[in-house]
Amino acid sequence: MELRLYDTLSREKRVFAPIDEKRVRMYVCGPTVYDFAHIGNARPAIVFDVLFRLLRHLYGAEHVSYVRNITDVDDKINARAAEEYPDLPLNEAIRRVTEKTDRQYHEDVAALGCLSPTVEPRATEHIAEMRALIERLLASGNAYVAEDNVLFSVPSMPDYGRLARRSLDEMIAGARVDVAPYKRDPMDFVLWKPSKPGEPSWPSPGGIAAPGRPGWHIECSAMSWKHLGETLDIHGGGIDLVFPHHENEIAQSRSAFHTGVMANYWMHNGFLQVEGEKMSKSLGNFVTIRELLADWPGEVLRLNMLKTHYRQPIDWTSRGLEESRQITNSWADAIEGHALDVEEGRLPIPDDLINALNDDLNTPMAIATLHGMARAARAGDRDAASRLGGAADFLGLQRYRWDAKQEAFLFKSAIDDEFNNNVESMLALRNAARKAKNFKEADRIRDELAAMGVLLKDSKDGTTWEVAR
Repeated sequence: MELRLYDTLSREKRVFAPIDEKRVRMYVCGPTVYDFAHIGNARPAIVFDVLFRLLRHLYGAEHVSYVRNITDVDDKINARAAEEYPDLPLNEAIRRVTEKTDRQYHEDVAALGCLSPTVEPRATEHIAEMRALIERLLASGNAYVAEDNVLFSVPSMPDYGRLARRSLDEMIAGARVDVAPYKRDPMDFVLWKPSKPGEPSWPSPGGIAAPGRPGWHIECSAMSWKHLGETLDIHGGGIDLVFPHHENEIAQSRSAFHTGVMANYWMHNGFLQVEGEKMSKSLGNFVTIRELLADWPGEVLRLNMLKTHYRQPIDWTSRGLEESRQITNSWADAIEGHALDVEEGRLPIPDDLINALNDDLNTPMAIATLHGMARAARAGDRDAASRLGGAADFLGLQRYRWDAKQEAFLFKSAIDDEFNNNVESMLALRNAARKAKNFKEADRIRDELAAMGVLLKDSKDGTTWEVAR
């Protein structure tokens, strides 16, 4: 079965045909690193991780490039830095906030079973590319300078709004348009703006003497161009990014490179609500990934997300989480006691699973195939148990490890003493480094442990660890 994906731009499900099968290119908007990631942020991380796994299976791991950016320059970051470190210069405070939050995000998504993207560019490391894009837009007449700002001229893009399919009034309301008097058109948006004293700043494009900083939208256009080229295969993110962020990315990139499209497939996951209500701090139902991981294994959170098709809204409930825990436990029981079939150090990946995912990432159908394998495995079918293990592993729902001594796959709970002892030894070295205030070495050891699939949890009572699921 061919891979078919729903494209938000064309509003249809189409057979996926990459620009180059030797270099399949996917870009997904990543986190703005100023606070713990909430469970809504986990949805695109998990959804596009599944797509990344599927593309690697179909085209070969070496032929797929998955870029997920880190936004590390933003007004929210500036505000959090000033709040948390009022006695530090703002730029130093910003560095501390972004480094800490970046680390937290990576620990959390690793615990959810997500693979590392091929590249994770940071916005502040791509200022040169942003300036180059802005200069192109100025030269082509798609942008103009006004009071030390550079703005994109929306009327210069005849089919602006095609992705969102909104009227002009709806777009103005949705973008919360700044009615600055220097704008030529109310819909024009900022590509570059002057920095306030103490804020991050760089030499401005367009001959502007005052230093400044980029607007949000230009960052992703620049990073996707740098790492994937002028036209992408897939651009993904949450449905809330369709307008204005992705609409503005399209306008910038197409105008800069004179291309018909920025990406051939635009994919967006649906909204998430908690216990039937929109998640917000004012309602007291704002929940972070870190808080959930304190009470639920990572694979339970991941399965709970995948039970709903990615384009549909999802209602995140305690009842759903408990059901997901029961399912993962039942699959574990179905596998235990079977000598799993292994070929070249891998469990088999069932065709039924791939066929389900090929239908626009139909994870509910994929999970149904796992239920069928579990029933057969409980009835004594060794092949079904092996396929169940391979399917769960493929979806990132279980962790298995090939043990060369036993020539067998060990189930997720079967972590041997050698592994435990190795982790404890490394943890002791990290604790010694932290005590000596050698934080660079402590961070190096933490990163090495993360690469081994070990999640650390630091608290005032010490450090504990668990295997990331």
